[in-house]
Formats: sequence, C-alpha cells, structure tokens
Amino acid sequence: MKVINARNVNDALLKGIDLFNNETNYRVQESRNGTTYESLEPVTTVYNKPCERVCLIAERDANPFFHYIESLWMLSGRSDLKPLTYFVKSMEDFSDDGDMLWGAYGWRWRSYFLKDQLEIIVKMLKENPEDRRAVLQMWDADKDLNRQGKDVPCNTNIYFKIREGKLNMTVCNRSNDMLWGAYGANVVHMSVLQEYMAAKIEVEVGVYRQVSDSFHIYLNPVWDKVKNIEIDIYAHKDIKNPYDTYINEHEHLPLFPNANTLDWELNKFFNMYPVDNWLYDDLDDINWSNSALKDIAVPMVRAYASYKNGDFKYAYEKINDIKALDWRRACLDWVRKRDKTITNPAEKGETHD
Repeated sequence: MKVINARNVNDALLKGIDLFNNETNYRVQESRNGTTYESLEPVTTVYNKPCERVCLIAERDANPFFHYIESLWMLSGRSDLKPLTYFVKSMEDFSDDGDMLWGAYGWRWRSYFLKDQLEIIVKMLKENPEDRRAVLQMWDADKDLNRQGKDVPCNTNIYFKIREGKLNMTVCNRSNDMLWGAYGANVVHMSVLQEYMAAKIEVEVGVYRQVSDSFHIYLNPVWDKVKNIEIDIYAHKDIKNPYDTYINEHEHLPLFPNANTLDWELNKFFNMYPVDNWLYDDLDDINWSNSALKDIAVPMVRAYASYKNGDFKYAYEKINDIKALDWRRACLDWVRKRDKTITNPAEKGETHD
C-alpha cells in the first residue's frame, strides 16, 4: 500500500504526478476505456485539510462549476442527469438510458436501499460518538456484481467515526483515475459530504482518507498537460501551496451553518428548471440559510449561465459575488481560459509566476 499524505488536493495531485513519473511505481494496464498506467499497489490518500478541496493548479483545468454543483446534486439524493449535462454534456456517455445514472452516489446514500443512510448515521453518531458501525454503503452486490452497463459505483463504501471531537472519513474505491476521479471529482464530492455530516452531527471536520484499489491514470491529453509540471518549484520552501498563494489567511467559509434546512433548499434549487432561469431573479428571492447555496451555488450557476450565453462581463460580476475565495478563484481562472477577448497568457492564468 502506498500512502500519499497531503495537506489538500493540490498537494496530493503534485505527489500523484510524481508517483506516475517514476516508471518503477506503475504497470501499463489495458482497460475497457483505454490504456492506463496503474500503480503497482493500492494507494491511500490522506487529506489533512479536506475542506481545502478546490484544485487551483492551472494545468489541470478542472471545471469548478460542474464539480461543486455535482456535489450538491449528490447530497440532494438525485440520480437524474439533467442538472449535470447542463455543465458537462458528456455525462450522458455514462448513462444507460440517457436520463439517469445507475451508480449515482447521492441516490444510493439517500433512497436506493429504501432508507436514508445519511440520516441513520447522523443519529447513530450523535447518540454514540464512539460507534464504529457507521458504514455508508454504495455497492449493491445483488445488482452491481457482473452488471453489464455503463455505470456502476467506483466508490463502494464509506466509514465515519468521531475521534477527539472530529469526524474522520474513509472512502473505499475499487477503481480510481487520479486526474478525473481521485483528485478531480471525488475530493470535492466526498469532502462536501464529510462537511455536511459533521455539521449535522455538530462536530468538526477531521481527516479524510481515500483508499483506491486500482489507482491509475489514462494516457490522454490531460495527463500530457500535467505530467511535466515542475514538481520541485512547488516543493521548494519558497513556493507556497496554492491555498497560501491565492487564498492567503482567510478562513474556510462553512457550507452548512443550518444543515437541517439543506434538504428543502437543495430540492428548491434543483427544481428551478429550465436551467436558464438561473440567470434571473428567482434565485435571489429565496431566503437561503446555507452558505453552500446563498454564497456559492447561486452566484456560481448565474455566472455559468452567463458564460454559456457569451456574456462574459456579467459572468465575471457574478463570479465576484462568490464568497468562498477558493471557488471564486477557480471559477475566474476557468472562465478566463475560455474568454477569447483575453490574449495575454498571464491574464488567463496559463503561466507560473
């Protein structure tokens, strides 16, 4: 077992790139989706500051709008594709019927097994903080094992436990692409889940561990972009973690100050279709009580809708309304890269200072 001990996702990504730049650490492994480099051993990633969940490394160019909204979509317990394809059309490629995702994590958390597992675990750990039986299940052996379909859960189960007043979380994963999964979508989705559960239980967020059995990268253009990042410049004592460089000393914005109202708010948010309505004032008319929506999701979706309509000026205005500085920075960098009126690479964030 290899262990990547990281402060946050940016730290983990650089260490993961370093792992796959050493040919003694991996094998060439074919898969149904193409050729991979697969770690010779399972990999556990330890996030010591899981709320620093936003990838701010320019070469990765992760879509922050999609990752964040998908994390809320999961918490809402949905399986419908419509809220996701608005951000990433290719999500349809993972669906058997074009309408829903069979392996949707939130659906499995909240209703697939005919019970709301999240609420049960919250009750268990509030009643007995020493409990070691708080297991969140995503894998259904009856229906997933040997299933012939496009989508079965990659993350199979999650363990929660409280130690020293903090909620620790361990996620088990059968197959984990480092760039798109582990240090792309998974770190956002699962750390948001951890923060939500901690808020409901009324404890602090602890450590997040991701155990990946098949830890791999696909040999594609994204790997070509990131593999030559100069690891040494980030590791050098004079070069700070991106969270120190861009976010400075601002504290993390708690997402769920009123977690008990979140289910109602998420239902309201995701039922505001057609999604072009996100451009208008209806979103502002609701008295959102959670920062996850009021201070991040609402300005974020309005910015993205403006970007899709080609109105970059309004998109930048709404991005500036995002109060979480990490998400604001990520959204700004992502949109700038796609703004054809900006010709200076430095303004697009494509160069290292």
